[in-house]
Amino acid sequence: MTTSTSFTALQVMQDAPVIPVIVLNDVAHAVPMARALVAGGIRMLEVTLRTPQALACIEAIARDVPEAVVGAGTVRSKADAQAAARAGARFAVSPGYTSAVGQACRDAGLALLPGVATGSEIMMAQEDGFTELKFFPAMQAGGPAMLKAWSGPFFDVKFCPTGGVTLRNAPEFLALPNVVCVGGSWLVPAAAIAQGDWASVTQLARDTQALRKR
Repeated sequence: MTTSTSFTALQVMQDAPVIPVIVLNDVAHAVPMARALVAGGIRMLEVTLRTPQALACIEAIARDVPEAVVGAGTVRSKADAQAAARAGARFAVSPGYTSAVGQACRDAGLALLPGVATGSEIMMAQEDGFTELKFFPAMQAGGPAMLKAWSGPFFDVKFCPTGGVTLRNAPEFLALPNVVCVGGSWLVPAAAIAQGDWASVTQLARDTQALRKR
């Protein structure tokens, strides 16, 4: 199921204050979880390729939840990008960056948020035309202070910090002019997913609306 994207990476980032970082171990959870997030105002959904069921989950969401825009996280290779696109993903998020991954996502029609943690990695991504980047792992790699330092030399780059970001510290990131949104796993707690507590997921999604940048 290949789905062409009409989204740019910046549009993916601008849709909501938070992109949920989703780990699914059961395909049966994919559709109700996606519907719960959409009901709370979150439609850009990053399903990480960290489990054997991830691609099937992406396919189920793409097929059965048209209001959602499903993307693939943890894209590390050309094969990952191709498989994600075939499953119906419309954007990709990578934990790092290589030119091969960047080109594979372009070839597959996937908007890409490449992961960076250093100035050199930012420059490599920029050389290939990527100016909207995932800062990962955000807290471990320097947090808001690092993003403030980057705002000078990389004034033309926008970031989505992910990794250690929580509802509590998200406002500090979102207050920075070079941050468009954050990525967070707190929207989809493993316990809530396992128990099918979709009302809690919807409420967590609604709570993020208060984080919108002014």
